[in-house]
Amino acid sequence: MSSRPPMPPKLFMDPEAALSEAIAALPAYEDTTEGVRVIVRAFWLDDQSQPEEHNYCWGYRIRIENHSDRTVQLLERSWEIIDAQGQVERVRGDGVIGEQPVIEAGSGFEYTSGASLDTPSGIMRGLYRMIEEPTGRLFDVRIPPFSLDSPYHSGLVH
Repeated sequence: MSSRPPMPPKLFMDPEAALSEAIAALPAYEDTTEGVRVIVRAFWLDDQSQPEEHNYCWGYRIRIENHSDRTVQLLERSWEIIDAQGQVERVRGDGVIGEQPVIEAGSGFEYTSGASLDTPSGIMRGLYRMIEEPTGRLFDVRIPPFSLDSPYHSGLVH
């Protein structure tokens, strides 16, 4: 029997590295459209939520991977955010996080954003409008439905 002391928890000098590792351990929701793969991981934001005021907040990290043989650019996003009572909020806009990233064949783009609801759970899903370079062909890439669940919702159904 070894008398070696237990290893201390892994410490990170870089908070972004710690966050990335924690997010990577979360369940992933994935979908692929025309060789463009979208991977979503959602996480509860306890410090930004105020359940007593019916304000529930989540973050989500999305990775878009281009497995096709062509360059694409993300032009627009379109979301459906559905709360636990079935209320649907539709959101459309240019790009993501203020960018319209160009994603070359074999590369990817990753970003983090957030959403809030008046209910302790919900679902998000959507589409990215892409343009194929150099042809200019427009096509939509599915963002897989993903669950927004909080510790304040009992009997999770997602």
